[in-house]
Amino acid sequence: MYRRICTRYVQFEIRYATLIRSGNFGHKLKAVKYASTLGERVRPMDEIKDVKELDRLLELVRDRSDPAMKSVMPMRSPQLWIESLRTGKTPQPAPTLEPADGASQLAPRPMHYSYSEFVIPFSSNPLVLEQYTNAKGGIRTGKLMEDLDALAGGVAYKHLMKPGVAELTGSINDRGFYIVTASVERLDMLSPLTPKNVKDLRLSGQVIYSGRSSMEVVVKMEALGQDNAEETIMLGRFTMVCLDAFTNKARPVNPLIPMTEDEKKLYAMGEALKTRRQLRGKQSLNQAPPSSEEATSLHNLYLKYGDGTRCSDGIEPVPIGETLLENTMQMYPQQRNIQSKVFGGYLMRLAYELGYSNASIFTRVPLRFLSLDEITFKHPVPIGSVLRLKSRIGHTIPTGTSSVHVAVEASVIDQETGEERVTNDFRFTWGTPEHKFGRIVVPKTYEEAMLWIEAGRALQIGSEIRGIRDLVE
Repeated sequence: MYRRICTRYVQFEIRYATLIRSGNFGHKLKAVKYASTLGERVRPMDEIKDVKELDRLLELVRDRSDPAMKSVMPMRSPQLWIESLRTGKTPQPAPTLEPADGASQLAPRPMHYSYSEFVIPFSSNPLVLEQYTNAKGGIRTGKLMEDLDALAGGVAYKHLMKPGVAELTGSINDRGFYIVTASVERLDMLSPLTPKNVKDLRLSGQVIYSGRSSMEVVVKMEALGQDNAEETIMLGRFTMVCLDAFTNKARPVNPLIPMTEDEKKLYAMGEALKTRRQLRGKQSLNQAPPSSEEATSLHNLYLKYGDGTRCSDGIEPVPIGETLLENTMQMYPQQRNIQSKVFGGYLMRLAYELGYSNASIFTRVPLRFLSLDEITFKHPVPIGSVLRLKSRIGHTIPTGTSSVHVAVEASVIDQETGEERVTNDFRFTWGTPEHKFGRIVVPKTYEEAMLWIEAGRALQIGSEIRGIRDLVE
């Protein structure tokens, strides 16, 4: 199988070299695009600069926001589920919808307008801490992710609603639109949460860039110590998209108007983040083949661990297929959002906890969460559906700064036909700086090889970001 994988890489490179020599302009253009895509890799230094600059600029915008308008807009449906079943109606087109070019007619919003925050009183309220405490006395990171997703949704809705609106009332039909999370990227832990440093946490967020129908929302988690000391624990970026309630197509959002130099910098960063995300999409293995270096790394892995026996270095090879850990469950209305679909933050928590369980079983050592590398939301999960979560260890670094990358795929099972539809893809990284776990995953199929390469990219970027951050700080 490994020989077939590596042979496919070689065949691809031969085909591209032939096309370039052939002189065919169309093929030349494709080859140039491919080469330029690989040559424009996103640099970790750019990522960490964004993290540090975002942290500084967000604080300045927060200081200019109106304290009376900082409350978070609730993202849970206020209507009882039994009432929604009784009064449920099929959405009908409203008599007056926004025109396709309605963005130019929407009132612009200043950047501080969408700023929202709330505090989780861990150190001052033991009952709240109890709800988030894990078995070792630390904080359940998955529940914090759930809160961050709700915060990002509230920030996006606040950007679109009229000034002074503190909560969503009425139905989706009355509003004519709804907001969904399209993706989450590079949510990095800047400081660990341990039982020894449990403090009150402030979660905040705001829109820093708006496109035609999308919004870039940055969320921030800070530990609040004595004497008003603040320490940034986590920064993350959410892409939110506005959809029409009747057509389910993209709907224009209010333009964002940066007013100060700091806000203009934030806006430019938001636009750059969107461009960088599109570039990463072009570099995805669904769009472009692996590089020669990646093919070589895969082949070296095969030569060293392909026979499945423990090598002289003591590393135990484990087929990726044998790391599969899954969970299947019914989706209940208690976890619904205002669209009466399963709350995205709840899915994030389920995926995180399954991924952590898999990483713990595989490594057999204590782990610390390092980063959420990416989440894509492809389709909503309906209430009453059967959800299947499947996790696999995608890549491992068993020595040195040991880390493990876990991929979790969510899908909905049709209870009548048994067919599955993928709804979400989650990628997480955990590390264990104090321990070496001595096990490595080995792909056995082409699809697993692509997972291994993608996961390796995420581990490399995350490792470089953390190394650069340590050097900069």
